[in-house]
Amino acid sequence: MRTIWPAGGAVEIIDQTRLPFELSIRRLETPEKVAEAIAAMRVRGAPLIGAAAAYGLALAARCDPSRPALEKAAALLFATRPTAVNLGWALERMMAALLSAREEERALLGFRLAGEIAEEDVAINRAIGAHGLALFEKAFAEKGRPVEILTHCNAGWLATVDWGTALAPVYRAFDVGIKVHVWVGETRPRNQGASLTAWELARHGVPFTLLVDSAAGPLMREGRVDFAIVGTDRTTAEGEVANKIGTYMMALAARDSGVPFYVALPSPSIDWALAKGASIPIECRDAREVTHIEGWSEDGRRLRLRLSPEESPAFNPAFDVTPARLVTALITERGLCAASREGLAGLFPEHAASAREEAAGTF
Repeated sequence: MRTIWPAGGAVEIIDQTRLPFELSIRRLETPEKVAEAIAAMRVRGAPLIGAAAAYGLALAARCDPSRPALEKAAALLFATRPTAVNLGWALERMMAALLSAREEERALLGFRLAGEIAEEDVAINRAIGAHGLALFEKAFAEKGRPVEILTHCNAGWLATVDWGTALAPVYRAFDVGIKVHVWVGETRPRNQGASLTAWELARHGVPFTLLVDSAAGPLMREGRVDFAIVGTDRTTAEGEVANKIGTYMMALAARDSGVPFYVALPSPSIDWALAKGASIPIECRDAREVTHIEGWSEDGRRLRLRLSPEESPAFNPAFDVTPARLVTALITERGLCAASREGLAGLFPEHAASAREEAAGTF
């Protein structure tokens, strides 16, 4: 199944806040409900956020196709998650098309274009999987044992419309018979590795082991990891990568341990207007995600439990930035490239000129 789909004039999603204990489908009928779903992380992951925002504007056009109503809906959706660049990319694409059409055409056009964005995401991620597969095929042939892969957060199909980014090569490898084993970082504070990545891999039958985030460094130092691979919410034109908090620490440990560190990068996640990662807006979330933890009791009750003393403050940045120098390569839908302006421009020459113009005004 996919993470999002149109359904009778509305949109339905997998409510990821209910996983891994309950597969719950949620119906969204207005742009306000889509905005709430994005902000509450019922849908999450940069590619899926972009697709959801596109469907949110389609719903807005269905409710009221006037320009003021669409602009209001776009602003509401844009404010939900500041780090993922796919959000703004999808909204800009939708608004340009909708405002160029007659009002009576906008509702139908909105759903058609949102569907195209969703299908493009599937194709992009399938291609990332194919390019990453080649890395695992080579390693399996050379080592003659299961390929050991370390990942962080959730960059599987739940983070996209389908296939995933960092996990797309894992699924492709497993499906063609390459033996793989995935080390899944739990990814505090929201435990998206423990709750989502583990759920995905178990359903697909991929062997995996859950580990606390701080165990990743010793694991790599001991030679028990062949590849580290993560996704990204925004990558600059120079190859600096914003991903779930903890990614930077993993990249540092990988470099010190001699473990190749790859970033699976769909091209809509590239921010061609930014050169430096320091310019990426980093979302800070509710302190309760740190001070509390959610789970299900053995008798089936959903519980939220406090972990810290009641007076404890908490700092909860959702992302960090990994410098390009720590990235072995970027895996895109067009192939692998160096994490650099030249590497990205070589694969996406249509963006190179505009990126250079933006950079000229940055330095």
